[in-house]
Amino acid sequence: MARIIEIDDFITVGSLAELLALPASRLIADLLKNGVLVTVNEKIDFDTAEIIVGDLELDVQLARKSQSKTPTPVREKRQPSDQATLRPPVVALMGHVDHGKTSLLDAIRETEAVKGEAGGITQHLSAFQVKHGGRLLTLLDTPGHEAFAALREHSARLTDVAIIVIAADDGIKPQTLEAIRFARSNGVKMIVAANKIDKPGADINRLKQQLSENQLMPEDWGGDTIVMPVSAKTKDGISELLDMVLLVADVEELKADRDGPAEGIVIEAHQEHGRGPVAVGLIEHGTLKPGDFVVAGSTWGKVRNLESTTGQPIASAGPATPVLMTGFKALPEFGQEFEVVKDEKIARHRSAQAAQTSLRSNTGNMSGSELLRIISQTNKVNELKVVIKADVQGSLTSVIDSLKTLDTEEVAVRIVSSGVGVISENDIHTAATAGAIIYGFHSELPSHIKRLATRDHVSVRLFNVIYELIDDVKKELETLLSPEIIEEVLGRLKVKGIFKTTKSETIAGGELTAGKLSLPALARLKRGKQLLAEDLEVTNLKKGPQDTKEVVAGEMCGLSLSTSAKLDITQDDTLEFYRRETKTRTL
Repeated sequence: MARIIEIDDFITVGSLAELLALPASRLIADLLKNGVLVTVNEKIDFDTAEIIVGDLELDVQLARKSQSKTPTPVREKRQPSDQATLRPPVVALMGHVDHGKTSLLDAIRETEAVKGEAGGITQHLSAFQVKHGGRLLTLLDTPGHEAFAALREHSARLTDVAIIVIAADDGIKPQTLEAIRFARSNGVKMIVAANKIDKPGADINRLKQQLSENQLMPEDWGGDTIVMPVSAKTKDGISELLDMVLLVADVEELKADRDGPAEGIVIEAHQEHGRGPVAVGLIEHGTLKPGDFVVAGSTWGKVRNLESTTGQPIASAGPATPVLMTGFKALPEFGQEFEVVKDEKIARHRSAQAAQTSLRSNTGNMSGSELLRIISQTNKVNELKVVIKADVQGSLTSVIDSLKTLDTEEVAVRIVSSGVGVISENDIHTAATAGAIIYGFHSELPSHIKRLATRDHVSVRLFNVIYELIDDVKKELETLLSPEIIEEVLGRLKVKGIFKTTKSETIAGGELTAGKLSLPALARLKRGKQLLAEDLEVTNLKKGPQDTKEVVAGEMCGLSLSTSAKLDITQDDTLEFYRRETKTRTL
């Protein structure tokens, strides 16, 4: 009888893979075969999931979760009141890696942030405000590498307008489509910025054709998708792009309440020496001030420092303003909603309640693959144990999500510990005890901790570019894969005579009836269809009285076989010769 698994109307690829106890990479591959290009963090609908599960021919049947069940409580998004005033639009630049998102932002704010990014790729979700035409815009720079899908999806949820940056000389790529899906699924208005129009290979018409093929018909082709040609290098078209963003925002009439306690969302969090937990938040409603008590999930704090994202102290911050906050008791979770409460007592109570709810949720929703691993305790899967440290919470989430996609039926990454901040003595002890490798992403390794790691023989590997970290983990996993054994058939000999048989050696002669025999070689002994022995090593080869290196079909020869027991060999038996090689496998 098929096992029934209940899922919601939408489920992430990673969650479905866990419920099916399959590697996420296999599920992604099967979705791709069906024309669905997704990442581990993206959601698919129930019908798509049902089709894929059917194609996989698993003994599983999907069912929609009963709507009568009590849903998980979610704080409803606060609606603006009649006293609400216009607020700045929140604009996210999204798109494929290396299509010029950060360079375009640099041109907008006339900075050189791209030079500070490892590998020229944005590694974090950053937010800041700029002024254009006397009006403020809040800009979000989202990473383009596939490993940062969680960050990109998150920014789409925060966004009023998405600028989909596409290199005019390269066209639509996988992460471009992913950004479009995120924006579309979250009801975000899209403007396409055709970047790099100054390059010789730029082709706006080809780009518009690709957009139309993906249900984004350009305005000048009769659709409603705005396509703006720009160049981050020459700054052509940038002013017109910002004008269009403000026009779209005006049509939407974006409003928020400035009065009252602030509410918002944590878009980044990290540890900072001398300041402790630092959170980057985007305010949705109300006004935030230093001294306010803020609750973010299971942590709380009193705002000690309130700064702009450029590090300038500010007295207050209103809707659509990105801010830096210090004063939290612990790092808030990436993507966590925050709100200002009246006093410390309420803050403590709310955070304690959230912690209990989270604990019950985590213990009650263990994935099928995790449960299977705990129950079976088998060694069928070779595990690579790792400790992950990152500089900020969002990066940590992206690294962990990326590593989950590397799991296969044979090998898997097991994260024994993870956290934000510098690599500590405790990390070294944890890794030494578990036999794990420490991976640091934008994380520092103090000199005294490095000496401790050397003493305890702990491998610490530091990376500033995420795909280099993933490649390193992949290489380590490949060393755990059993090598592929390749057998090459050499030839066949009919035994004509036996000259010597002992416990350790057999000397026989005969005619090579097929193929070619050369050393080194192994042999299996057959009598008719019956297999009598195999993996016998051919140690010597003779033609007449002379040693030879090779015998071909039709020639007579003598040979010596190394044996572990006396061989039952007679005239007219067959010796089949072969050679085995091992080949290193890759993921």
